[in-house]
Amino acid sequence: MATKIVRDDAAAVLRPAGEARLAEEKAATGPGEDVRTHRFLPPAPATAAPRPPFVQSFENLDRLLHAFQARLTAGISLAAVAGAWADWFAHYANAPGKQLGLAQKAAFDGWRLAAYAQRRLLGLEVEPPFAPRPDDRRFAHPGWRSLPFDLVAQAFLATENWWDAATTGVRGVTAQHERQVRFMIRQRLDRLAPSNFPFTNPEVIERTIAEGGRNLVRGFGYWLEDAERWLTGRRPVGVEKWVVGRDVAVTPGEVVYRNELMELIQYRPATREVHPEPVLIVPAWIMKYYILDLRPENSLIRYLVERGHTVFAISWKNPTEADREVGLDDYRHQGIMHAIQAVQAIRPGQRVHACGYCLGGTILAIAAAKMARDGDDRLASLTLLAAQTDFTEAGELMLFIDESELAFLEDMMWDQGYLDTTQMAGAFMLLRANDLVWSRIVRQYLLGDREEMSDLMAWNADATRMPARMHSQYLKALFLENRLSRGRYAIEGRPVALSDIRVPIFAVGTEKDHVAPWQSVYKIRLLSDTEVTFVLTSGGHNAGIVSEPGHPGRHFRMARIPADAPYLAPEDWAVTTPPQEGSWWPAWQAWLAAHSGPPTAPPPLGAPEKGYPCLMPAPGSYVLEP
Repeated sequence: MATKIVRDDAAAVLRPAGEARLAEEKAATGPGEDVRTHRFLPPAPATAAPRPPFVQSFENLDRLLHAFQARLTAGISLAAVAGAWADWFAHYANAPGKQLGLAQKAAFDGWRLAAYAQRRLLGLEVEPPFAPRPDDRRFAHPGWRSLPFDLVAQAFLATENWWDAATTGVRGVTAQHERQVRFMIRQRLDRLAPSNFPFTNPEVIERTIAEGGRNLVRGFGYWLEDAERWLTGRRPVGVEKWVVGRDVAVTPGEVVYRNELMELIQYRPATREVHPEPVLIVPAWIMKYYILDLRPENSLIRYLVERGHTVFAISWKNPTEADREVGLDDYRHQGIMHAIQAVQAIRPGQRVHACGYCLGGTILAIAAAKMARDGDDRLASLTLLAAQTDFTEAGELMLFIDESELAFLEDMMWDQGYLDTTQMAGAFMLLRANDLVWSRIVRQYLLGDREEMSDLMAWNADATRMPARMHSQYLKALFLENRLSRGRYAIEGRPVALSDIRVPIFAVGTEKDHVAPWQSVYKIRLLSDTEVTFVLTSGGHNAGIVSEPGHPGRHFRMARIPADAPYLAPEDWAVTTPPQEGSWWPAWQAWLAAHSGPPTAPPPLGAPEKGYPCLMPAPGSYVLEP
């Protein structure tokens, strides 16, 4: 696990540890395979010319420069951004028809706006010509329907509408560059929205008059407090009320196994009898596991335990610079496979219900495919929560993932050894800037309303880092090249295929997921050759999964799809599958019970005689690491 430095005997030049490990893996897998890309290559020449020492030195200079630039740009490659703009502008400049059409649209929209303004000034109530997007709540306050604020909002919406037309439909622009330019224009317009400024936001003006300006004073105090915490690296206000092990992650259990990468927690049974097949939960290593064990009222783990299931959960180690060489397959082998081995030692003779969330679901699907390929039948079922196995429609998270951005991120991680929590959080917040950035700024700093910290918000602030090597492999192999869905993802020199999986699959997508769009999650139906039960639930990537019974306003769609059923497109499936009120948790628990044997006496905690003693009470030590 430690970083290694290898000396080049020919030139006495220090090489990055990644190159040393690559050489070792090449020796292990043979000369015909590149372990980073899993592409089969011709054998290397018998006598390769050594690289001059200055070449490596100059390359390291470039990487240091890129790492410094990445810290200034939040990890965004300026070359990738410039390439997108250049592609769009070159084709737009060579499209006089498109320009004439946009000029005509500007004139027509200007006429509509002027006609609307004239009628409104005459006191008439007319339908506004431009409407915000269905999920845009910036202009929901009644004050936006009074003069002059409705005209200000209409002018802004007309501008948004025009730029949306300008950045789409330009012939010759690549689809990726079109999405990038459209996203960047939207981000810039969002910053300039009239709702963000105190003198053009009627809600802020109304509150300021009512409170005599105290809301602005209060908001300025909140801003100073938040700025001080951000500059000093402290966590947000309010997280101190949610202490791990005291307020959240309190389901009783014991750590029964620990290695360099994870701790395995076994939860104490809460019923006299339990189903014989244990449940193993694999969270994403980008998050602390206790999103599935928040308060007792909304803990999915406690919900399963209280309904007669023996539950195990992986708690990942928060990596540091020393873990820079931890790879994607280490998470499969040292994480999932070691956990299955421990679970079966404690619950001998029983197959395992494996459940993966987000990236944990992706690596679990890879592990399940490898097990199926090799005839390993230790799984009883496979559950994937907001987890993608095909990345062709991976949503806005894919916007800037290309070779340029990947090289930029690799240089940044080469320098620091990991991808930091702040660098990831910024990218996720940009995907929903209106909800997660600008609306919060208005609410807290202009209206003076400090949002109370919830358990889910506190968990979200307790993020983890990602090892450099793993993240680079993940982006390249899965996001950029989509090898898993194409049958080109290799483990131990041989490709794995999801179609080899024969155990039943339960897959959950969420309606408002910006990280793993539900249409992408649904593609497990195309890639697998087994029974799939698909659930589409309300909410987003996190809130849709943490959707306990009794949560107001929840609904879901669910249908069992036999292996030999004809394929339905995701949209057609949603139309033909009626919604059900409430939480999807009871439906999943019933599904697990239906695929389990009759209840028996619960197993003991751990198995000391087999090398799995109880090491410490849950939630363990790894989850507490900063």
